[in-house]
Amino acid sequence: MIAAVSSLGLLGVRGYFVRVECYIGPGAPVFDVVGLPDAAVREARERVRASIRSLGLDFPDGRITVNLAPAAVRKEGSVYDLPILLAILAAAGEIPALPADAAFIGELSLDAHIRSTAGMLPMSLAAAQNGLSTLYCPSENAVEATLAEQLTVYPVDSVGALLDHLSGRAAITPAPPWEDRPDPNARRLDFADVKGQYKAKSAMMIAAAGGHHLILTGPPGAGKSMLASRISSILPPLTREEAIETTVIHSVAGILSPEFPLVTERPFRAPHHSISVGGLAGGGRIPRPGELSLAHNGVLFLDELPEFAPDALEVLRQPIETGEITLSRVNGTLTYPCRFMLVAAMNPCKCGYYGSRIRPCRCSEESVRRYRDRISGPLLDRIDLHLTLPPVSFAELHDPVPPEHSDAIAQRVRAARDRQTERFSGIPGVYCNAQMTPALVREFCALDAATAAYFEDAFTRLHMSGRAHDRVLRVARTIADFDQRAEITSGDIDRALQFREDF
Repeated sequence: MIAAVSSLGLLGVRGYFVRVECYIGPGAPVFDVVGLPDAAVREARERVRASIRSLGLDFPDGRITVNLAPAAVRKEGSVYDLPILLAILAAAGEIPALPADAAFIGELSLDAHIRSTAGMLPMSLAAAQNGLSTLYCPSENAVEATLAEQLTVYPVDSVGALLDHLSGRAAITPAPPWEDRPDPNARRLDFADVKGQYKAKSAMMIAAAGGHHLILTGPPGAGKSMLASRISSILPPLTREEAIETTVIHSVAGILSPEFPLVTERPFRAPHHSISVGGLAGGGRIPRPGELSLAHNGVLFLDELPEFAPDALEVLRQPIETGEITLSRVNGTLTYPCRFMLVAAMNPCKCGYYGSRIRPCRCSEESVRRYRDRISGPLLDRIDLHLTLPPVSFAELHDPVPPEHSDAIAQRVRAARDRQTERFSGIPGVYCNAQMTPALVREFCALDAATAAYFEDAFTRLHMSGRAHDRVLRVARTIADFDQRAEITSGDIDRALQFREDF
């Protein structure tokens, strides 16, 4: 007899429909799983066998063949345990045929309980897109699955409870839809904690308003890390679309909180400089998201930038330009979104005091050159704002006037972003000035004759590249938006150039 059960699989950050087919025929007792299964899927045979017996049922005799279609796509993980078990029971006549519009996902324990699984949100979204109306999934993932909205989600604790529900003996209550609420454990840092560094704060505001990349250089204790760690507090809140995009990536990575399955705060990722290329870009036999993708729609903070491995730094070049990263492995090629705001910090030299008027630098000129050469010119050219921070003075530390709070700054940033939202409405994939293509730069950053002549003189004098030219215009556009002005002036160009200090 043949039976089929609907399920779902995961390919990168995209879910897809999987049909689990089971045939039980005469012959020697053999249990085969076909359809490009990986080791974890093949091991499902033992988990399924033990679970069926723990339910007090007889494992079918004969030749059992389970096919996971489409057979051309490699199946990974333990999410197919539950549908394989149900397909076997249906093919053996132990349970009636399962509804075609219901999908089943879950890893089995040996005593037939259901364990949670990573990637539930993209799979539930795929279920809705494929016309399925009902999803049975592990209880721990049920609230996350309701984010797909168009599904009725049933939380399942054990196979026994599921069989009772399907037979009508004891119904399972559907999971209630997730109601948005703030996470009390979210980061709560404030710019009011930072004394002095007014120019740096101004640069951070402009960077946040336009989504621009930023690098801060200065001696130890100047406040680089303190400023960078607070930039999330002035960024505009995630839109619903951005929240779902971000949550999908965190779901695949398996780092979502069961209590707060929707990511509502912009991510802030700060990997240590010892991170590998795979940890930054993503890796594994079937690649998983790395720090670049986990920072999608948020901030990637790289402290002590020259201490990162050169290969890891060069990985940044493509994502900064395209907002996505493509990983090729033997098992296939996957593309992950990684549209992040890069904030980098570094000392001017190995000891940290090159050019300081407070403490003498112990580094030779050759040592300083080698230290800075660890960051390539093409990477620096892709960073919009370059700023050197001086040491904070005693007077600034004891200034009785309290610094501005993040909430007040965030309101001005939001106003600038609102102008950009209106400007780019109808243009897919563009939400802020930093994401403008060269064609959009020409359309929205037009200069009058006097401003164009001023910029041309600076462009020639500073030996700027074509990429730097466009990045200066993007920053100037953001400065005008921040001041609620429609036209870019020579003053905006001048400020944008000041934020690209000679490295």
